[in-house]
Amino acid sequence: MTASTQYRSGFACFVGRPNTGKSTLTNALVGSKVAITSSKPQTTRHAIRGIVARPDAQLIIVDTPGLHRPRTLLGQRLNDVVRATWSEVDVIGFCVPANEKIGPGDKYIAAELVKLSRHTPVVGVVTKTDTASKNQIADQLMALQDVLEFADLVPVSAKDGFQLDALADVLVTRLPEGPQLYPDGELTDEPEATLIAELIRESALEGVRDELPHSIAVTVEEILARENRDDMLDVYANLFVERDSQKGIVLGHKGERLRTVGATARRQIEALLGSKVYLHLHVKVAKDWQRDPKQLRRLGF
Repeated sequence: MTASTQYRSGFACFVGRPNTGKSTLTNALVGSKVAITSSKPQTTRHAIRGIVARPDAQLIIVDTPGLHRPRTLLGQRLNDVVRATWSEVDVIGFCVPANEKIGPGDKYIAAELVKLSRHTPVVGVVTKTDTASKNQIADQLMALQDVLEFADLVPVSAKDGFQLDALADVLVTRLPEGPQLYPDGELTDEPEATLIAELIRESALEGVRDELPHSIAVTVEEILARENRDDMLDVYANLFVERDSQKGIVLGHKGERLRTVGATARRQIEALLGSKVYLHLHVKVAKDWQRDPKQLRRLGF
């Protein structure tokens, strides 16, 4: 790094309606899984920070929930998280998939971003280019120009790595000059318990019926070292649903589904913690928790 290229550090966030590839893009840029991904919309519920370390910069990506018209108190809280994040970052990436027409949901977000774009640069990011033809990608880039005046436009694919470095370059040039904000080697500032809860929730989301995703919440109660075992941790977690009927769906026939969820989550938790894990997972009913302020607080929202 020459004297003329100063070290930069700061925050970026990806916004977009649900399921536009924001979490997958965050994980691809960080080079490690810090945000959970699922084919179900509304998977992300917290602003997760992933850290991209480069010789010339430290880019901290805040992955936000998808902005949507809320139908529950949880939905409103998620939208509040998004707006609070937008107001605090140095650059915003507005994500729109290459293979879907720009719709009312995108325009709703763009209208919010217009107010911010006066003082925070907004970069248009066309995601999922691996699912579209060259013409589709070109059309999408043209269509985006009519939506908002962007500081830059970048087509990317998190899946095959297309233009990820170019996107990182574009974001980094918009960061202020400044020192490193996190120690070398750190990939996220999320507490381990939060990451573990998210991995369990991701495993539970796979293969459930459509009505269930929003109803699942996970809390990690304790992480304890197993007595007389250096290589084993006991993780105690609760998986909450809103109704008894949903509890049946999560448990599955004779508890088979829950065992699969537990086994999938355990493998990921072991990779995260670098230790053998025994996962104690219990399913509980917290009636209509998405609409109840007291229960939302208890579950971390």
